[in-house]
Amino acid sequence: MSSTSLTAGVRVLGTPGERHEVILTPAALDFIARLDAAFAGRRAEILKERRRRSAHLASGTPLDFSRATSAVRADADWRVAPPAPGLTDRRVEITGPPERRMAVNALNSGAEVWMADFEDATAPTWSNVIGGQLTLLDVVERRIDFTTPEGKEYRLGTDLATIMVRPRGWHLLEEHLEIDGRPVAASLVDFGLYFFHCARRQIDAGYGPYFYLPKLENRYEARLWNDVFVLAQELLGIPRGTVRATVLIETITAAFEMEEILHELREHSAGLNAGRWDYLFSLIKTFGHRTDFQLPDRAAVTMTAPFMRAYTELLVRTCHKRGAHAIGGMAAHVPSKDPAANEAALAKVRLDKEREAEDGFDGSWVAHPGLVPVCREVFDGVLGRRPNQVERTREDVEVTAAELLSVRRIAAPPTPEGIRSNVAVALRYFDAWLRGSGAVALYGLMEDAATAEIARVQIWQWLRHERVDRATLLDLLDSECAALEAEDPEALVLDAREVFVDGALSGRLPAFFTPEAYTRHLVRRAAAPVTA
Repeated sequence: MSSTSLTAGVRVLGTPGERHEVILTPAALDFIARLDAAFAGRRAEILKERRRRSAHLASGTPLDFSRATSAVRADADWRVAPPAPGLTDRRVEITGPPERRMAVNALNSGAEVWMADFEDATAPTWSNVIGGQLTLLDVVERRIDFTTPEGKEYRLGTDLATIMVRPRGWHLLEEHLEIDGRPVAASLVDFGLYFFHCARRQIDAGYGPYFYLPKLENRYEARLWNDVFVLAQELLGIPRGTVRATVLIETITAAFEMEEILHELREHSAGLNAGRWDYLFSLIKTFGHRTDFQLPDRAAVTMTAPFMRAYTELLVRTCHKRGAHAIGGMAAHVPSKDPAANEAALAKVRLDKEREAEDGFDGSWVAHPGLVPVCREVFDGVLGRRPNQVERTREDVEVTAAELLSVRRIAAPPTPEGIRSNVAVALRYFDAWLRGSGAVALYGLMEDAATAEIARVQIWQWLRHERVDRATLLDLLDSECAALEAEDPEALVLDAREVFVDGALSGRLPAFFTPEAYTRHLVRRAAAPVTA
């Protein structure tokens, strides 16, 4: 790793790459340093509060709607800001890493929004982090067109998706960038570099700096982001309220504070999203110690499960009550060359999107351009010429705490196929992530960190409650390691196995696999000397 100081107190430790200097300018790094100075302490307090609350929930403290914020929920008068330019109609949103091919394909896909994902769909190698920023800058400046060595052309069309950026969560650090000898919050790096280079350019193009906020657990974390937006706009002379952000409701605690989160961000809010895969991960992680919170195989947990219905209906009700967009969950199927398999997968996607559109969602996510047409057709059928259905306030919906937590109604023991599938998916995803890919097509689905986390924590919970024994899991793991090595001799089998064992088979359950794997593998590998 190199060590370069471009501004007082800031050191770039990542290996320099092509055009990195375009992003890592002294002015941009000074902007990051100002954000860090203002918010590093509050971030640390928020992470401390996460650990405290997690311990309380593990000890049996009940989870319920807060009495302290009942006045916010009862006040019928407040609304979030109106939709910003390019965000009025969001019926189809496509997600993926900010990689050049993905960017061109997503922007040309026919979706209304492209969510450029630095979080679950990006392995945070230094080249990916800065390369992603270069991709976004090149898109905004319309200079991303390129031709591959094989002669395939990638060219931006004329009717492009609106860009939204998802920075990494508050729990992650960017260890390739230090300020006063300590790593910077990854959230501030991803947000700050994009905002510094592209906010004004996006405004000049008729849009604005728009974001998706991941992994929030409560209103205080939303308040922190709102304050980041206020300061960033002030530092660059951008009018307050220009930023818009959609919050992913993907933790069980955030589900109990949806209105409060909207209220904290109301001048910058672009609504809420049902981040259903991380939501399941959060539920298992939070209550994994309890015998009454054991979900069946992840393939058997559908959006028709009562506790998932309660979650999505409350989200629509909350958003539309406050004039905000409600965006549905991810369709992760990858189109297949097998016509029968493809037809079956598209039928599942259609049913899922029909349920969302009929429930009142204003749009939904897909992971592949091939799914855009079916999602569009479904939402066109419900919305017609209307850009959204925010006027459907769903006053018929009333959701209790017990309904959000009614997991036992679908509880079932794991199947041998489900156990093996979780081991196979997690191991292969960890290998891909360690090699720099955060979105991976496995067994017909686009897997990212969220789905790998579900597989990991389910294995941990099943082992803890003796639904499967350790010897069986180790045998399965060894079998899958051998299969992975046969599939790809360049696979990082031993490292991937180590991540799996640490994250799924140890006595403690790490909150996320990413922080420790990042430090022990990605950063270590980047620092290793190159040998001939």
